[in-house]
Amino acid sequence: MPDRLTKIVTRGGDKGETSLADGARLPKDDPRIALIGEVDELNSWLGVVIDHGAEGVLKETLSRAQHDLFDLGGALSFPGGPILSEDHVTRLDDAAAQLNEDLPPLKEFILPGGAKEVSFCHVARTVCRRAERSMAAFHRAAPEAAQALQYLNRLSDILFIAARIEARRLGVEEVYWRKDR
Repeated sequence: MPDRLTKIVTRGGDKGETSLADGARLPKDDPRIALIGEVDELNSWLGVVIDHGAEGVLKETLSRAQHDLFDLGGALSFPGGPILSEDHVTRLDDAAAQLNEDLPPLKEFILPGGAKEVSFCHVARTVCRRAERSMAAFHRAAPEAAQALQYLNRLSDILFIAARIEARRLGVEEVYWRKDR
């Protein structure tokens, strides 16, 4: 396989612009570029969650999501092209149903915490929610992003479920919000 990148330091962004895949140059603070960065940050947090103990179906789901997010970032660099498909969303719906099967029903709001692995899931969830908000704004001008918006919404749900799974796996109690504190 030939080298994909022959030079990492290009100096092409030294003036505050970056290139899309079609060659267009955009300011680094353009909403599309910011969204690509948020998706990349989310992908990194999924790596943290995976590396801190995710197992079985959860690990498989998050690993697959990492590839999907990489594809999403690439798709965002091609203006007007398809972003994600309904199959991506359906796959997360199916995974959420499977991951939820063994969890008890929620009776209280859950706060982040209890163990670092649980907290990492919550940080990934909040980063996902931020990317979702940016995708919602992007979607207003780019209807082709509809499935990507749904995908991020489902992925944030899975990350909440992941926090609950990790608490259970580690034998730590979930941290419940207390109104009477």
